[in-house]
Amino acid sequence: MGIVNVTADSFSDGGRFLDVPRAIEHGIRLHEEGADLVDVGGESTRPGAAPVEEREELDRVIPVVEALVARGIEVSVDTMKPAVMREAIRAGVAVVNDVNAFRAPGAIAAVAGASQVGLIVMHMQGTPATMQAKPQYTDVVEEVTSYLLSRVSLLTSAGIAGRRIALDPGFGFGKTVEHNKQLFRALPALASHGHPVVAGLSRKKMLGDFTNRPVEGRAAASVAAALLAVQNGASIVRVHDVGPTVDALKTWMELR
Repeated sequence: MGIVNVTADSFSDGGRFLDVPRAIEHGIRLHEEGADLVDVGGESTRPGAAPVEEREELDRVIPVVEALVARGIEVSVDTMKPAVMREAIRAGVAVVNDVNAFRAPGAIAAVAGASQVGLIVMHMQGTPATMQAKPQYTDVVEEVTSYLLSRVSLLTSAGIAGRRIALDPGFGFGKTVEHNKQLFRALPALASHGHPVVAGLSRKKMLGDFTNRPVEGRAAASVAAALLAVQNGASIVRVHDVGPTVDALKTWMELR
């Protein structure tokens, strides 16, 4: 899953693709590099990020989705807003990726009728504005797993087929480095529940803590983290550096 941030303030590439034509061009490039999905988002979810108005998010996201879908590219939309979900589904997205796990009023209704659309349910403690203030858990693996499975139960009770739902533990979304490490080591257990697992570690602060490198210097660490995530049972890795990640995964699959 390649990342297209149509935002002014994303932690890694905020502002680079806020212009719609540049965002479209970037999405095409990621597809050409080997991304199976191009994930388009119009609202930053970095720690401390402020919300974006619905109309502004729609104006950022929908033209990009429409252009990429028209080129035969599989697109996911990264949004917490039901209105954006509905419009993106009308525009032809294959997946709705919600860091808020479809908790917003009307979110489940927005996706329930779209029978062919995949859903990614993510765990986040707090909101983007507050999540890294002081994350605390008694047992992070048990709490995150229980939360994700409870969201699956709500979605399936609304008539959504379980096969449509993937789980994302939400690395860095209300977690310390130690929480992230525990969750990473528990990926095989999360995958054992029968839903595809999504891992989003690309360029995140945790990798900077490991390597002492700034955001722009974390490509190698990001590729390593994606490869290890797949080895641990992840089915989808959400990345900025698509080409190098694809090469690493292809090489691993040949040599394993």
